[in-house]
Amino acid sequence: MIRPLTENDRDSCMKFVKEKPAENLFIIGDIEAYGFDHDIQEVWGEFNQNGQYKAVLLRYRDNYIIYAPNDFDVRGIANIIDQDERKNKFVSGIGPIVNQVVDHLTYKPNKRREFYYAKCESLQKQAISKEEIKQASVHDIPRIINLHEQIPEFETREGREESLKQNMEQGVSRIYYIEDGGDIVSTAMTTAENTFSAMIIGVCTLEGYKKKGYASACMTHLCEKLLSEGKHLCLFYDNPEAGNIYKRLGFEDIGKWVMNIY
Repeated sequence: MIRPLTENDRDSCMKFVKEKPAENLFIIGDIEAYGFDHDIQEVWGEFNQNGQYKAVLLRYRDNYIIYAPNDFDVRGIANIIDQDERKNKFVSGIGPIVNQVVDHLTYKPNKRREFYYAKCESLQKQAISKEEIKQASVHDIPRIINLHEQIPEFETREGREESLKQNMEQGVSRIYYIEDGGDIVSTAMTTAENTFSAMIIGVCTLEGYKKKGYASACMTHLCEKLLSEGKHLCLFYDNPEAGNIYKRLGFEDIGKWVMNIY
């Protein structure tokens, strides 16, 4: 049986998804931030005959995220997504789970992106740079944006500065950086932080400052802080060379994260 979840289901739903806090980073974060009664979000649960959870489907704005650790009603989940007639939507999740649903969707996605998904529960100590590492405040955002705009592989979009400000003020993002002469030259940051987990993003170093261990230093400092708070860490990557760096720090692959775009 699949039914919409309400605030009365919060405890049972969170108990189910927090069994895999890294895999369910977005579901946990969205429920903590918006609950079950906000108009930008809907949550459904599938239950077996004993009333135990089999799957959770969450819609945040135009993005559907699916989690099911074992067999689930693939067609029933697909039917819910099919009923949403919006053209610009996303269907995301761990590959083997979300791929089953996409196979049963009437309307197929126009584009598909796939990333390695890695998590870290303990950090491997590394010899790191002795440069001073600072935590950013909202006043540092223009300098951070300036750095990120110089990183070719980073996507830039309108409203990035305001979005980052909101995330920092809400406590779902934090940033550590190294600077030189007033310019920020390396960063590591989080997004979608919640009670149980956090995603690492924005790991970069300005050309001309590479191979000094700056990015590893920022990331190590950030990871140490998060792990000391009992949080599971995760990240996406699509570059195997970058993956090797993360693995040396203690990250391990847990699968592929698939994003289907309409």
